[in-house]
Amino acid sequence: MQFFFEVLIGGLLAGIMYSLVALGFVLIFKASGVFNFAQGAMVFFAALTTVGFASMGVPFWLAVALALGVMAALAFLTERIVLRPLVNQPQITLFMATIGLSFFVEGVAQLAWGANVRALDLGVTDEPIEWLMDRTGMNVSKFDLVASGIAAGLVALLAVFFNKTRTGRALRAVADDHQAALAVGISLQKIWVIVWMTAGFVALVTGLLWGARNGVQFALTFLALKALPVLILGGLDSIAGAIVGGLIVGASEKLAEVYLGPYVGGGIESWFPYVLALGFLLARPEGLFGERRIDRV
Repeated sequence: MQFFFEVLIGGLLAGIMYSLVALGFVLIFKASGVFNFAQGAMVFFAALTTVGFASMGVPFWLAVALALGVMAALAFLTERIVLRPLVNQPQITLFMATIGLSFFVEGVAQLAWGANVRALDLGVTDEPIEWLMDRTGMNVSKFDLVASGIAAGLVALLAVFFNKTRTGRALRAVADDHQAALAVGISLQKIWVIVWMTAGFVALVTGLLWGARNGVQFALTFLALKALPVLILGGLDSIAGAIVGGLIVGASEKLAEVYLGPYVGGGIESWFPYVLALGFLLARPEGLFGERRIDRV
């Protein structure tokens, strides 16, 4: 049982990190109804920009602030150049636009800062928590615990923002119906800039945490693929769903690797979440917290 709880806790902590990745997708989808394929590229761009400024001798806190400013500028330019001309266009058109934006952001990031893998130190070591190991014998990473706490705090803050603030309610109104939102005086351009800035901030936090764990490298762009099972389980338009979906994916992949892996040759951790997501698509395609839709055909 001690080993079981050690694996479970490790999976839940990783799941909170997955929730943070999925959160960027949820923010864009709630405000535009479009799946933002460029979120993984934004994570890579934000992390690489931070370490790029830091490598120039800029203090780390200032490098983070400068990277946040760059992400805000990216949000503004995205609204002006990409989104504004596509208002009221089909969702597939906006989705294709985010695919193009993804390749553009990846190219600009590597053109500006290079493509080499870079280390990122946040001052938290990836080592077991000694007092917990002494009392329970469980090996829980200090970095995972701190990173999960940061991710959980950010998720809670954004949940309050969407549900309790006027701007948050405006974001949801825009997602439901662009024309109706415009009719009641909500500025579509302003809302999209705000939500893309927020998604950029989430991408920066995500990039720093995952970059500190795995290094700042092009592989960060593939975090988008890791978020897909989380989104399918929790629902594309639910912040609570991103949290619960991340916890389910994190716990299930670790437990499956340990207890089912030996029977199938190992490596189950990399594909088990997608099998789980496929089961949800067949049984509940809108996810646990997604909005049910009834379409007349």
